[in-house]
Amino acid sequence: MFRRRHNTSEKSELDAAFQEEKVSELRAALGSLSRRSSQFCTDACLRRYLRARNWNIDKSKKMLEDTLKWRSNYKPEEIRWVRLISLQFLKSKSLLQFFSVCQPEVAQEGETGKAYRANFQDKDGRTVIVMTPAKQNTTSHDKQLQHLVYLLENAISNLPEEQEQMVWLIDFNGWSLSNSTPIKTAREATNILQNHYPERLATAFLYNPPRIFETFWKIVKYFLDPMTFQKVKFIYPKNEETVDLIQRNFDVEVLPKEFGGKNDMQYNHEEFSRLMEKDDTKMAGFWGLNEKSKQVANGHLTSEITPEAEPSPPLAAHAS
Repeated sequence: MFRRRHNTSEKSELDAAFQEEKVSELRAALGSLSRRSSQFCTDACLRRYLRARNWNIDKSKKMLEDTLKWRSNYKPEEIRWVRLISLQFLKSKSLLQFFSVCQPEVAQEGETGKAYRANFQDKDGRTVIVMTPAKQNTTSHDKQLQHLVYLLENAISNLPEEQEQMVWLIDFNGWSLSNSTPIKTAREATNILQNHYPERLATAFLYNPPRIFETFWKIVKYFLDPMTFQKVKFIYPKNEETVDLIQRNFDVEVLPKEFGGKNDMQYNHEEFSRLMEKDDTKMAGFWGLNEKSKQVANGHLTSEITPEAEPSPPLAAHAS
């Protein structure tokens, strides 16, 4: 007859207990994992997959196993800004062959600043990826996807401990159907984000897309699941309601001018490359990779990154 009303703290405790139970169930269902998969599958990671599948163990298990298989094949944690070439390789190849392979792995994709991790955060301290589709500079489907995956991994590795999600700022200045991302690439990029990085995107702000973008969007939106679709926000500089939305998430002083802010920042490829090379070293350390033999990258001696054959390190918070 009389129902007990739970206060906020009691409800939080119940929610926490429920989540903990589900995480334990999912971990048991997964069974034995490889060293790298174990490192990836933190409790926070399992909670993200559970949330993405409405806490259904079977569906979450299927989704996570698909991701582990994808990561095993694609090896996103091993993508580097610059390709490393071993001295042993150099001794066995001609100078012409050396220069034909000693190319940046994804650095070339980022030369124009079409996509990069920003040096500022939103009001909640979340990592921000800035994209300008009109600055597209390549045509390789595989390389464009590899560049996106690299940036996702890098953004995640730079999230503060209390945050799990990133924000995208997409500037449509200069966008047209002629320089738009091919539908095939857009579909695969969406698939990677939704299926292998669930609950990692907080919001994607699409700033001032032209009317012709509606044609492209009508196709792309069918690739999005309902949860991702809700995270896409269109911002128009002449619409006060949408402008207020982006300014609720960013301080005007740090928001770039291209998005209606006051920050006159410009992408500097050389500076960004130095930052990414430092981040690559941190990434190698996180995933249990170490420096074994001297390498050459862009004509300079550096270190080859090879897997360690050591016991698995403690679980860390980077895992997607």
